[in-house]
Amino acid sequence: MLKIALTGGIASGKSTVAALLREAGLPVLDSDAIAREVVAPGQPAWQALRQAFGEEFFAADGSLDRAALARHVFTRPAARRRLNEIVHPWISRALHTRLADLAAQGEPLVVVEIPLLYELGLESLYDAVIVVTADTAAQKQRLAQRDGRPEVEIDGILAAQAPLAAKAGQADFVVDNSGDEAATRRQVKKIVSALRKLLDKAG
Repeated sequence: MLKIALTGGIASGKSTVAALLREAGLPVLDSDAIAREVVAPGQPAWQALRQAFGEEFFAADGSLDRAALARHVFTRPAARRRLNEIVHPWISRALHTRLADLAAQGEPLVVVEIPLLYELGLESLYDAVIVVTADTAAQKQRLAQRDGRPEVEIDGILAAQAPLAAKAGQADFVVDNSGDEAATRRQVKKIVSALRKLLDKAG
């Protein structure tokens, strides 16, 4: 089974590209969705986060206050590293299980959306990488409008991620999502065609 990584920067448009890939018939796994599952109340990662960060980052029903924790860690590099140390091993285990299930079902290709692919050094685990880019001004505008994040938090988030230009330079495929949806759709269509050719060669 060919494994294709989909990555980029925050608010670069990864979810838009993922949706277009699904629309084209490709299976897409979302590591962010898996992350939400592994920090659900009662899960080992949830328990470790409570011990590491304290009750102030949890709601009355016990669920993790992801927004509050994000504000905390993106302005504190040491806290961000601790968060990654706790959560990412559990995400990796869950992702491995899902990939194994798809392989057992005979799925020939899967796309995995991983925001921190390069930051975590995971690119060698994949057969090809798609990077979604957008200019920094567009990222900041989307973050402010979509999430209502303050500028200091936005700057912290962007600083925690490798520069998009550097990611694009290492990618097998690049989608520039700075334009309109039609332009993004055209780029994704070409990538899907290339992936199908890659699959034919592998087969």
